Amino acid sequence: MSDPCVSGTWAGVGSLYWGVLPDPAWTRNGVMTISELDRARGGQDQRETDRTDGSDGTVGAGRALAWLLVVTGAVGLAAAFVLSIEKIKLLEDPSYVPSCSLNPVLSCGSVMKTWQASAFGFPNMFMGLAGYAVVMAVGVALLAGARFQRWFWVGVQLGATFGVGFIHWLVFQSLYRIGALCPYCMVAWAATIPMFVYVTLHSLKRGVIPLPAGGRKALDAVLEFHWVVVLTWYLVIAMLILTRFWSYWKTLL
Repeated sequence: MSDPCVSGTWAGVGSLYWGVLPDPAWTRNGVMTISELDRARGGQDQRETDRTDGSDGTVGAGRALAWLLVVTGAVGLAAAFVLSIEKIKLLEDPSYVPSCSLNPVLSCGSVMKTWQASAFGFPNMFMGLAGYAVVMAVGVALLAGARFQRWFWVGVQLGATFGVGFIHWLVFQSLYRIGALCPYCMVAWAATIPMFVYVTLHSLKRGVIPLPAGGRKALDAVLEFHWVVVLTWYLVIAMLILTRFWSYWKTLL
């Protein structure tokens, strides 16, 4: 005879398995694929959507995105704050050497004295003080359970898109026009890229950005390997920096 305790345990496990995971016909030799697990999580994803989206058409976000906005906003704000102090000191004393001027390549001072550092008629870092503070505030509000109208998310998306576009203009200018890099600026670059990626994925997933026909499958693929997008983005910029200044880097070897 079988032990009733053991039988009961397996019955419970079995009911949990068949109740949560998909039909075994979806499995291959008893092993679930990632796509199959994603389909199995469909109900959980729907419950998450129900918790973060309001009946009045408002859209919320999960804690992961909220924390990402808080962290990237804080990092960008810190970089902009330090750059603002350095810029003010440089304006007060043109001979001042900023703390981030380390060598001929990593030289904030060289970058700050160019017109690109004040692209809109005032120092770029002042714009960063406002922009990153807003990002951090949105993240804190989401952590508190806030939900926003879709027009608000459109504004967040536009802000993130402008930010990532602007930093890549600065990347180009730094590499191929100025010929120097600002370390604190690169910190802001590093914060803005994941901010843009995950805000965009959120906008696509929640319908803030309409998906074209057949776009859902592509979105699911990106969502499954979202970290690859950010990592590849970082590696491309790192490779551009490495090759552009290789004549200097090789002297350090």
